Amino acid sequence: MPIDPFADLPTHAAALRRGDYSSVELAEFCLDRLERHGPALNAVVTLTRDRALREAKRADADLANGVDRGPLHGIPYGVKDLLAARGYPTTWGASPLRDQRFDHDSAVVAKLTAAGAVLCAKLAMTEWAGGFGYQQADASFTGPGVCAWDDTRWSGGSSSGSGSAVGAGLLPFALGSETWGSLHSPANNNGVCGLRPTFGRVDRTGCMTLSWTMDKLGPLTRTAHDAGLVLHAIAGGAPPGGDGKAGGTGEGFPRDEMVADRSYRYPPDENDAPAFKLAILPGAADRAQDAVRENYDASLKTLRSLGTVEEIELPPYPYSIAATLIINAELASAADDFLAAGLTWDLTAPEDRFGGYAARLIPAVDYLNALRLRAKFARELDALFAPYDAVVTPARSTVAPPLDRPFDRYAPGTQAETLGGPANAAGLPGLCLPNGFDPDGLPTGLNLVGRAFDENRLLAVGRAYQRATDWHTRRPERWA
Repeated sequence: MPIDPFADLPTHAAALRRGDYSSVELAEFCLDRLERHGPALNAVVTLTRDRALREAKRADADLANGVDRGPLHGIPYGVKDLLAARGYPTTWGASPLRDQRFDHDSAVVAKLTAAGAVLCAKLAMTEWAGGFGYQQADASFTGPGVCAWDDTRWSGGSSSGSGSAVGAGLLPFALGSETWGSLHSPANNNGVCGLRPTFGRVDRTGCMTLSWTMDKLGPLTRTAHDAGLVLHAIAGGAPPGGDGKAGGTGEGFPRDEMVADRSYRYPPDENDAPAFKLAILPGAADRAQDAVRENYDASLKTLRSLGTVEEIELPPYPYSIAATLIINAELASAADDFLAAGLTWDLTAPEDRFGGYAARLIPAVDYLNALRLRAKFARELDALFAPYDAVVTPARSTVAPPLDRPFDRYAPGTQAETLGGPANAAGLPGLCLPNGFDPDGLPTGLNLVGRAFDENRLLAVGRAYQRATDWHTRRPERWA
């Protein structure tokens, strides 16, 4: 049976169990596509071929022996190159760190190994996850990330390779990270789903730190349902024990002390609500491009057929200022050795070479006041969002920007994401869904935001929306 590069996870899982193709055949198929098409997208840092084939052979042997590790068993994936994989380079997108290697897997890679998934690639990202303030697409030693739908457009940052690899059908799913927009930007630009979990939902042991109190790891997938399946596998703390052949379990890294002691189950035991209660923000699409606004309005019409939609207003806080200050202050600490050694002068984007130094001058009192303000508005947002299954906004105000133009010269004055600052600072989950295209065939996205640890309510809305629409089934013909 031919392998469909754009198949969702249940389709691959069923085919593997029927024997339509083996995990080794699926891994070789993805490795070949990564090798052939990855360079055109600037999406791949390192192919993990030996490990992939070893893991795929084990997955096939397990199924043959009646051992089924779940819905990700035998399915290939890739990870943003800020996640360690034992023995392979983990470059953080930065030229000075091309040869950086770790002796252990990150916690999420170890958990996916335990779930039977097959690691095929370390995927491109903007250098230091964009923390030094890049202002244009060419901000990684692998080159600017290229959109899966148009090779003159940006794939989004900072999880650029993860977004384009899934968007172009090179991998069934990939992991990325978000501090502020780094999952939703590539999801929007490449027409895929991006799930930003609640802060603390996923163990970050073995992951590069940009901001200790805002970094979050999550999946990029074809569907909302797929995103839930991946989150089920990676949620919670690092797995205990493990065999050395699997690459370790995050041992050897400083532990992520901010992992929440909260269980997560997907699919959930309860059924979806018969009708959803949704909220929107006044003016959320007013400054968006025409196609973004039109597709958002059409999405709201669909959502109104699934439940109720009413307006709410955010409490008046300087969300973006507080979020920016927290990120910059924590970056200055996380990157202190890198900055002190002058390694920024070997970064790709000219503005990244000096952008981190100003952060070292942030007064402690400003940082502490921003943390106090965040605690206050996080409580108020929780109370405001409590009655709703999701708050709905455009995922981004624009389609993928041109590769050859600085960001501030493309649709100047537009908002990146209305809830980007508030939701990320408060650690709230978000789900980005494809919801249409502009006249040039570039995808747009819809953003669902919920209360902390309410990912399953967002996923329920996302599944219902995708049952009512077919945007998630569209594929860029170039890669078919």
